[in-house]
Amino acid sequence: MKVYTTDKIRNVVLLGHGGSGKTTLAEAMCYLSGVTSRMGKVEDGNTVSDFTKEEQKRGISIKTAVMPIEWQDIKINVLDTPGYFDFVGEVEEAMSVADAAIIVISGKSGIEAGTERAWDLCEKFNLPRMFYVSDMDVDNVSYREIVENLTNEFGKKIAPFNFPIREDGNYVGYVNVVSEKAFRWKDKDAVEADIPDYSEEYLEQYRDTLMETVAETSEEFMDRYFSGDTFSEAEIRSAVRVNIQDGSIVPVECGASNICRGVYTLLDDIVKYMPSADNRSVNGINMKTNEIFEANFDFSKPKSGFIFKTIVDPFIGRYSLIKVRSGVFKTDDMVYDSELETEIKLGKIYIMQGNKTYEVPELHAGDVGAVAKLGEARTGDTLSTKATPIQYPKMDISKPYTYLRYKAKNKNDIDKIAQAMAKIASEDPTFKPVTDAQNSQSLMYGIGDMQLEVIKSMLKNEYKVEIDTEKPKVAYRETIRKTSDVEYKYKKQSGGHGQYGHVKMKFSPSGNLDEAYEFDQEVVGGTVPKNYFPAVEKGIIESVQRGPLAAYPVVGVRAVLYDGSYHPVDSSEMAFKTASVQAFKKGFIEAGPVLLEPIVSLKVTIPDAYTGDVMGDLNKRRGRVLGMNPIQGGKQVIEAEVPQSELFDYCTVLRSISGGRGDYSYEFARYEQAPQDIQSKEVEARAAAVADGTAD
Repeated sequence: MKVYTTDKIRNVVLLGHGGSGKTTLAEAMCYLSGVTSRMGKVEDGNTVSDFTKEEQKRGISIKTAVMPIEWQDIKINVLDTPGYFDFVGEVEEAMSVADAAIIVISGKSGIEAGTERAWDLCEKFNLPRMFYVSDMDVDNVSYREIVENLTNEFGKKIAPFNFPIREDGNYVGYVNVVSEKAFRWKDKDAVEADIPDYSEEYLEQYRDTLMETVAETSEEFMDRYFSGDTFSEAEIRSAVRVNIQDGSIVPVECGASNICRGVYTLLDDIVKYMPSADNRSVNGINMKTNEIFEANFDFSKPKSGFIFKTIVDPFIGRYSLIKVRSGVFKTDDMVYDSELETEIKLGKIYIMQGNKTYEVPELHAGDVGAVAKLGEARTGDTLSTKATPIQYPKMDISKPYTYLRYKAKNKNDIDKIAQAMAKIASEDPTFKPVTDAQNSQSLMYGIGDMQLEVIKSMLKNEYKVEIDTEKPKVAYRETIRKTSDVEYKYKKQSGGHGQYGHVKMKFSPSGNLDEAYEFDQEVVGGTVPKNYFPAVEKGIIESVQRGPLAAYPVVGVRAVLYDGSYHPVDSSEMAFKTASVQAFKKGFIEAGPVLLEPIVSLKVTIPDAYTGDVMGDLNKRRGRVLGMNPIQGGKQVIEAEVPQSELFDYCTVLRSISGGRGDYSYEFARYEQAPQDIQSKEVEARAAAVADGTAD
């Protein structure tokens, strides 16, 4: 592929609900533009964009794939993103470098949760967009109904640019609303034809909508519109281009991607109406001067680029995908990573076509490409020059809240698993392996259960290591509610020097659950020599690691050594430490021990219609609803406090309740005493685990 300048580049992201037809559309684009000689199928596992084994096995997109195509001497970088919510991080990476979006709707399914999320993402990233309604070859699909629903959902800015012609249940052509012409398919080509009588009503209706939008672009056009004047096709197209780019009009187009009908028109309209990168703005910070660097995809400014994605594949290697935000990147350039504060020499520069790479000599501002072997450079890093070091803002990536505990099936694979997970995490910023040393468990965090299941499968099939997953341990804590006064004498005689340590101690709540213990001594008259005080405290330190109640860490205990005795020959630090450990166990049990459970502050964002169901579910989870706040878009934010143990399956349940339209986040708030039934059950389970040696 030849080198393209900024004005001849379009970066377009495909968005939509899972199964809406994004990958099939991308495949049709590749076929029509000559990238491929035949169309692959998702179900056959031979599409350009779904190239990983997991994608082919499951028949869904998991990674964002970049597919540059050439159309009318314009380079269109098509970014095919996953539709399933578990892989939202891949979508957010693509959105950070896209200049426009195509929201794909399945004609069979209509507007779905993924359609609404795609719209919200476009609003968040301020992207021009258009809708593409596929499956027009399916007899019972109603394009008119989908347009009406889009208008009801998103307002009057929805404007159909074409609509289908059907005969005997077949999709035989379309009517272009802008040019007021009809076209029928003859083999691969669309030839002009008469507009059917039954289409005249819809043409008039859609045309009126379009003309109102065009008229609003200027006072002159508004006056002409109200005086009954008509606009030329060139005036309409010019006005529409401005409207699309400022978001005041959102075109709707139709097609059947599987048979390549309607895709030709869509590609034409991407070229005509969607902005090139030089119409978009982007700013960074000049780290040397601390001033704003207005890159704005200007090829004449010092070079800078942003790593928006990392590919770490056991078979094709490691690639950093970059978007050039200013200047021109060339093979063998020296670039400066402002995050690492180091210079790196670029090797060869590539464009990626799915999993295939093609070398190019340079990338101009606005273009998307790949560089291999960038050392420690990571997703989110900025590449620039040492003379003009630039730093761009990090991407806003969703935080993972779903987690599982995992263990290596083969203990010899522990290091390999850690290395494999580190590679996967560098590729997927929403996946985080975490070592929870305090609770002796390894955790893997993700957006949802499917993502974690895919990663488990990747470890087995690509990295040749296996893990078992299970429900995570809850980070319970133990404390006391009363006071106790105990003594313990450790005395042992076995020939020669014996062991003697005698302590009298008081235990009480410290009132500080952030600290495990407080230790003090009130010994009078040297009954316990000062040199044994540290040994007594060591006994406390050891004891609070695993509490006497259920072997969980202890918090909030005050221990006071006030008396005891010693033997001038047999006493030792070990003896006093042992006496302290035994005194702690006895004193803890006598001081009203309780189990504390972690409480989290939960925020759930949902459409109004699901508020009752969500609040009912939170009540079942022992949640306390603190309040509700209405936000834009007819949504509510429910704030609640919930025991963390009750949130294990919350991602799946919330999606089920809200049809995939709900989001949630939480953070640790504090520890609270667990109800008696929870405590009894947990103590019993832990006692059994300790007894059979399976407790961690």
